[in-house]
Amino acid sequence: MRTQPFSRGVGLVVGAIAGSAALLLWLAVASDSPPQGNVPSEGIIFGIWRLFYDLEAPSPRVLLAAVALAVMFAAGVALIEIQVSNKARRSFDVQTSPLAPKVIMAATRGTFHGPVVVTVLIPAHNEEASLPDTLRSILAQSHRPGRVIVVADNCTDGTVAIARSHGVEVVETVENTARKAGALNQVLRRILPDQGPNDVIMVLDADTAVDDGFLAGAVSRFTNDRGLMAVGGLFYGEEGAGLLGQLQRNEYVRYSTQIGRRRGRVFVLTGTASLFRSTALRSVAAHRGVSIPGISGDVYDTAALTEDNELTLALKSLGALIISPAECTVVTEVMPTVEALWVQRLRWQRGALENLGAYGITRATFRYWAQQLGIGYSVIALGCFVLLIVITVLAVNVWVWFPFWLGLGFVFTAERVVSVWKGGWRARLLAAALVPELVFDIVLDLVYVQGIIDITLGRTGAWGHVDHAPTATASVEEASS
Repeated sequence: MRTQPFSRGVGLVVGAIAGSAALLLWLAVASDSPPQGNVPSEGIIFGIWRLFYDLEAPSPRVLLAAVALAVMFAAGVALIEIQVSNKARRSFDVQTSPLAPKVIMAATRGTFHGPVVVTVLIPAHNEEASLPDTLRSILAQSHRPGRVIVVADNCTDGTVAIARSHGVEVVETVENTARKAGALNQVLRRILPDQGPNDVIMVLDADTAVDDGFLAGAVSRFTNDRGLMAVGGLFYGEEGAGLLGQLQRNEYVRYSTQIGRRRGRVFVLTGTASLFRSTALRSVAAHRGVSIPGISGDVYDTAALTEDNELTLALKSLGALIISPAECTVVTEVMPTVEALWVQRLRWQRGALENLGAYGITRATFRYWAQQLGIGYSVIALGCFVLLIVITVLAVNVWVWFPFWLGLGFVFTAERVVSVWKGGWRARLLAAALVPELVFDIVLDLVYVQGIIDITLGRTGAWGHVDHAPTATASVEEASS
């Protein structure tokens, strides 16, 4: 079984490397000779407003150093990611890359295993409020699933009754203490042995509604590409939750736009809605405890805080090809309070770091290490930016505008607006306001720092669960059943 090479030290490793990169840029800036002090210019606008401004811009040497570091980092990550992707696609090594496209296609060449059949698993823990919408969305798909199973995990509400009222199968977990991952493992042990080579298993959260055409688009992808092992959904936030909800919707829209630019090459197969070839899941279960972390026979690693991120790493480590196409979209819940958001994001952040600590630095995980380092660097950059503003306010008697930095600020704001354009006018207006999103980013940065501290100190992570009040529709359905 593979050891965990970083374990509790993963946060310190990421923080140290990100801090070193920030220090390198600071040294590049500090090595430049300081400019002679100039008195800011003064102007009058419309004969009323006194304006103090300074046309001084950073020296070409400083600008070149900053741009060079950014380009070097981005280009290096991109080139390595392309190399890793190409090597995985071309691999014929059944031992190290059993799910590589060429290995899979060679094994299935010349044999027709029938049409793609989808079995949907919906893990649910006290989801009577949201489950009806989820079931309606999946049962109304133009490509109807062959089988729908609600996995009721330690439910004490009307989840089971509502599921049965919709005519779907219900499996209640037995003595499960490993939450979603453990519940899914119990069901997968029962159904995986009977799945054919062309059968697909979809895992759908009970608080998520899939858009019409989701299954048709995913099945088309699996049908046309025998080497494809998994399809993830692009998720958008549900309406509601006021300003906090809109901030999360903007975040999700930007992520979907980013994946679109990458032509579907996904970072993480979202736990909200993803489909997997049964062959891929069986391979993951067989390699647990051997070449990937976990207990032999388990599809999901029950020790992982973020089972979807961990399963993505497992699949990629075995050479699997995965995508999130634009036609596969879902609407998922947003956190209604700052406290709930903090718990959710802390779990995500801790889970991502802990998964990297378990897998170590490999070809498959390099992109994820780079991503965490980028987040760490941005935390330092934003923190320094806020600190500089505070120092400036305390140090000067009058505010001085710098046209150079204002110009960069306008470019930054324009990018924020454009990146959420398809989110509608409210998304654009919020992005243009800038300050609320900066505050939101600061909160997420604090979550990142908290995650590193918790991992380093060995604190136990929390999953968190948002309880929804039963809707009128759900109550009526439960009563009628």
